Amino acid sequence: MGVEFGPKKSPAARVHSRGKVSEEARMLAQVVSASVFGLEAFPVVVQVDVATGLPGFTIVGLPDAAVQEAKERVRAALKNASYEVPPRRITVNLAPADVRKEGPGFDLPMAVGILVATGQLPREASHGTAMLGELGLDGSVRPVTGVLSAALVASRMGLQRILVPAENALEAAIVPELEVYGVSHLLEAVQFLAGEINLQPVQRNGTEGDEPADEVDFADVRGQEHARRALEIAAAGGHNVLLVGPPGSGKTMLARRLSTILPPLEWEEAVEVTRIYSVAGMLPSRGTLLRRPPFRAPHHTASAAALLGGGTVPRPGEVSLAHRGVLFLDELPEFHRDVLEALRQPIEEGRVTLARAAATVTFPAAFLLVCAMNPCPCGHLGDRVRECTCTPSQVRRYQTKVSGPLLDRIDLHVEVVRLAPHVLLEERPGEGSRVIRERVVQARRIQQERLRGTPYRTNAHLPPAMVRKVCGLDEAGKALLRAAIERLGLSARACDRVLRVARTIADLEASERITPAHLAEAIQYRVLDRRVV
Repeated sequence: MGVEFGPKKSPAARVHSRGKVSEEARMLAQVVSASVFGLEAFPVVVQVDVATGLPGFTIVGLPDAAVQEAKERVRAALKNASYEVPPRRITVNLAPADVRKEGPGFDLPMAVGILVATGQLPREASHGTAMLGELGLDGSVRPVTGVLSAALVASRMGLQRILVPAENALEAAIVPELEVYGVSHLLEAVQFLAGEINLQPVQRNGTEGDEPADEVDFADVRGQEHARRALEIAAAGGHNVLLVGPPGSGKTMLARRLSTILPPLEWEEAVEVTRIYSVAGMLPSRGTLLRRPPFRAPHHTASAAALLGGGTVPRPGEVSLAHRGVLFLDELPEFHRDVLEALRQPIEEGRVTLARAAATVTFPAAFLLVCAMNPCPCGHLGDRVRECTCTPSQVRRYQTKVSGPLLDRIDLHVEVVRLAPHVLLEERPGEGSRVIRERVVQARRIQQERLRGTPYRTNAHLPPAMVRKVCGLDEAGKALLRAAIERLGLSARACDRVLRVARTIADLEASERITPAHLAEAIQYRVLDRRVV
């Protein structure tokens, strides 16, 4: 095997130094670990009983297939690390026994429990320590998912330290007031617990600069001033956006740059987003605290389970992976109707609830929705370069693939036109993301000050009662809104959304009141209310 830590000893000497397996009839050991269900972790006590009788290895406590297979991994890892696996009846119980456990993270605590139960490790060695990790057959400790959630629950339990795979150590170290030790081999873990070697707790060097700079920037966008303005409003107030335009007009290019003008995540938000990616096994690099708003762009063939999350043991879907960031749905009418309708709850509530027989799981899903679609099946309705070949009935049928209730939940409907050649060839870059983000951050500060003491953060999420309170209009504004309702047939929800957008436009200009000019600009972002029947 060839991996050694500390003073070199022969395999026989290492076993002898801890004592041969006791000849007592029965020994019991307990090691604290954790398991994840949904986004939250819960403590699991790994109880190991070694008794006389026919040799065997049994795991109970509702283990899944990956946990059941741990018996072979643990046995081989102990043997290849030169520890003794007694020919006795070994029973492992994962308590509480009424909750299903999954994943290979119990390998390390099982191995430690067997060593304690057989006298090869002092009984007090694992006291006050939580541990988790997958074991390779050679005894190596491999990374697992959900370590950040496990570290949080260990801290809440009052434990002093946690033992995790070395590749997960920086991730667990995000949790303050918890000593985190990373190990790369079972032998290293056992020698540390026995006090034979010293390991230093993992320290984070800071949380800033963990991620590379943006690869895209609004400076890359030529022209499209109307669409750029709409996306700035969307970012400032947290409003959902629908981009409508012919193929090649730049809808996708604009959408992919929206996350670059969102404010950086605050500490609590960053931990929340990092937990989601940790549970999903999608952290871009182990130990990275995600400080930038995420961007997710699922394909239009995605199922409802892929977007919302699912599985026997629920996993977060795209809406949760986009939490505090952007969810981009390109070719919106091509998504299945049931998938789009399933988005209503997370759009309104900022979370998604998955009901299962064992339990109900709630994942956070406070995302900014950005959609893109063509104006008609051929994509050239209103295009000044190519003529549309669709009939009015085809256009109507295509546009009504997106239901009225879903459109009501999208604040900004933006027309993206094909650019003229001279605009495309301009060498002068457009305004960059950093400059736009500064204005967005300032507008967000105004909203946070206004909404201090309430559970709301941005104008887009104001309830109807607060809309009337913070979005007051003068007589000229009321007359303008009344005319828009009559002409466009705005629903009550759409009317409230117009007021929220107008409030954000006023915040971008640091205006205390909503003027008719702010309201008129907000109304123009409801273009599909004039088209869809």
